[in-house]
Amino acid sequence: MSYLLRGLAANGGIRVIAADTTTITEEIRNRHEMSNTVTAAVGRSLTAGILLTHILLKNHRDRLSLRFKGDGPIGGVVVDAGLNGNIRAYASNPDIELPLREDGKLNVGAAIGRGELNIVRSHAPKGDEYSSSVDIISGEVAEDIAQFLAQSEQIASAVLLGVRFDAKNVKTSAGIILQAMPDVDSAALDLLEANVKAFGQLTDNLETKSLLDCINDLTWGMEFQLLTEDALPLQFNCQCSEQKALDAIAYFSPKERQEIIIEDGGAEVVCQWCNTKRWITPEQINSISANEIRCSDCNTLWYREGQATQVRADELCACGRKVELPN
Repeated sequence: MSYLLRGLAANGGIRVIAADTTTITEEIRNRHEMSNTVTAAVGRSLTAGILLTHILLKNHRDRLSLRFKGDGPIGGVVVDAGLNGNIRAYASNPDIELPLREDGKLNVGAAIGRGELNIVRSHAPKGDEYSSSVDIISGEVAEDIAQFLAQSEQIASAVLLGVRFDAKNVKTSAGIILQAMPDVDSAALDLLEANVKAFGQLTDNLETKSLLDCINDLTWGMEFQLLTEDALPLQFNCQCSEQKALDAIAYFSPKERQEIIIEDGGAEVVCQWCNTKRWITPEQINSISANEIRCSDCNTLWYREGQATQVRADELCACGRKVELPN
């Protein structure tokens, strides 16, 4: 089972959030038939995503989206996570593999490449979004998350992330973030820095220690206090459904939908998050209402009878045209 721990050290001056995401990373690897390098990139990213929810979100209905948009062959990594412990993630090119680095480790940095790390917070109940981005400095994920927290949130943090494999499966996927709170004592910061340097690689330590043991090592001399007596459960959770698959087909115009029926006899819809494949029959396609309004300039769907409104009246369409909807 995957789980999350939270705690404080140095009389509340150091915040600690840690997660074991082994079962989730393994499930996503199997669903997408990912290579080891891609699995490492996705595992580190989804672990970072769930840790960040406990730093950046307040409401259990809020969601956090993390996206690495680099120029490497992986094409991008996307994570969606919430305080309720639900996580999902995917990579654009799940089967690419790269030669190992000179030190024998997976070359996650080259797979992701350089570009932009974007993090979006969607706040309940209206889904209002707050987005922030930083440049990808290494593509190894942990350094980039630490850079994001320092640059965008002005929070000094130590970020440890890792994924390790055995002969066939994900053996370990985990992460720890230790953050300096505003009132932290300078001596505690010096001790934390020394502890992190002496600690080494997270996955190496997890070969012989529990996640809680690792936290205690990293906060040695700072009286760590565990706040989660019962570990918070984490789970892979996709929100796809047959109705959402049908809604995806609905974005095609009525003429395009009829062409799909004539040429293909229906449509296969594949969920990018969980890789579930669904076949949409001609009868289901014909059930989609043709009473709709689209942008006359770019054909973007604005409104369809029986569906939630796609855009708001008087907003600007992606092409710049003013949206006009029925009352």
